[in-house]
Amino acid sequence: PGRTGLAWAGGAATVPAGVADVVAALAPLDPRWTWSAAREVVPALVAAGARPRTCWDLGAVGRLLHGLRREDVGALWAAAYDLPEPERLRGESDLFDVDGDDGSRVRPDGQLSREWLRGGWTAEPAAWAELLLALQQRQEEQLRPLPDRRAAPRGLPLPLLTAYAESAAALLAVELGADGLPLDVAVAGELLVAVVGDRPASPAEEAAGRVRRDAEVLRHFPGDPVDLRSPLQVRELLARIGLVLPDTRSWRLEPHAATSPAVAALLTWRKGERTATTYGWGWLDRHVGSDGRLRGEWRAADGASGRMTASAGLHNLPAELRPAVRAAPGWTFVRADLGQVEPRVLAAVSGDDGLARAAQEADLYAPVAAALGADRPTAKVAVLAAMYGQTSGTAGAALRDLDRAYPVAMAYLRAAEQAGRVGHDIRTYGGRLLRLSSVPAQEGLGRFARNAVVQGAAAELFKAWAATVRDRLRPLGGEIVLCLHDELLLHVPVAVADDAARLLVDALDATASWWAAGSRVRFVADVSVVQSWADAK
Repeated sequence: PGRTGLAWAGGAATVPAGVADVVAALAPLDPRWTWSAAREVVPALVAAGARPRTCWDLGAVGRLLHGLRREDVGALWAAAYDLPEPERLRGESDLFDVDGDDGSRVRPDGQLSREWLRGGWTAEPAAWAELLLALQQRQEEQLRPLPDRRAAPRGLPLPLLTAYAESAAALLAVELGADGLPLDVAVAGELLVAVVGDRPASPAEEAAGRVRRDAEVLRHFPGDPVDLRSPLQVRELLARIGLVLPDTRSWRLEPHAATSPAVAALLTWRKGERTATTYGWGWLDRHVGSDGRLRGEWRAADGASGRMTASAGLHNLPAELRPAVRAAPGWTFVRADLGQVEPRVLAAVSGDDGLARAAQEADLYAPVAAALGADRPTAKVAVLAAMYGQTSGTAGAALRDLDRAYPVAMAYLRAAEQAGRVGHDIRTYGGRLLRLSSVPAQEGLGRFARNAVVQGAAAELFKAWAATVRDRLRPLGGEIVLCLHDELLLHVPVAVADDAARLLVDALDATASWWAAGSRVRFVADVSVVQSWADAK
């Protein structure tokens, strides 16, 4: 009672039955744990104090391999064996749920038994483990033949390495949600007072505050008040002062702010309103715990680019509130941001020698500007426009010169765009399936595909880097507390800050050595040690 027996090739042990004890007992074997989905399994491990080092996340690999939007075992099984995607399980079984089930784990049509998936497997946990292991092996078999697009492939195939990294990112996503981002609640309160006013004592007081903030803008405009939250009414408001615009986007208004106090007031109001409605006092109460940690739900891959995403405003925290993100006493932040990552990724994934040579420089845009015969700002706009599918505008001539200077990279982008236009499925450099054939034909799908092959690959590189950092950070006693697009934020004891800074650079070099093997592309990171996230430049 209270003990469990473990056996493996070459050894056996009896340990306490707790999850953490089992994980600790097997840690010397350095196992790669297999589970259906990290968000279903890992919270219990984290709560028990267990942090597995490596894993194979069937759901994460299903998204990578099959372009799935689901991670339940029934859907993963069906995709692995080329079966129709099953209906989602309902809350309770009915006649149609059991139709076709004969008591076997696998139904006559090849699908898994719905009754077994609904919880019947708990009577046969060993059989369930065998099924998950069989599914892992099936996924691995399907990954290995996928193209390895590296210039000089070596070791394990890139799609398999990507599966390891995506699995680690799914594990990290749960840890990020559990650990949270350090935030000084007192500082956050002071910042909110400055932007939206004192904490309202009632809904009526909160509404009165909105009216006061609106009045600060409306006093600049003649005529009756309007709803500042309505773009149409704001257009009409601007017309009163002779400003007729096709829309009210901030970038369109900003050129007029210097000469129009009314426009300046409107833009200032928008910043404050965003903070008040999305990051106001209610946000602080809902998402910041008593331990001073801001928590949200993290996802290892969104449906489009594959980037990590988070709720609770973690990915969109306005600059006005970043001073509240502060390290705990005796700790500090070490922040790293990948520099010019998407054009460097384009150089690696396309195999363009000229762009790869430019990517060997700390500032990639300087040699690109020389190759185009343009200034650096124009060269930067041209490269970004090429990746995002823009073909005209101020960088139009430079865009045409890109075809001459970097024909392989531009052909790579055009091929992806053409696939999107005709609705052909494509795979990213690391093997992620983008199921464009299942998307109704629509304008802009070509541009989406053009960018997705770059942004998706950049996300794969970022997560592989984050996984390496997570592993190497353990001996230093630090933690990753934020993954923001191309930026990592570590929270570490002050005594190991310099070690953590070196670790970030070394981990990037180690990741790039296999991820971009043979490409000669240099990846760089801007690293700084700061007490507040706002201090990071």
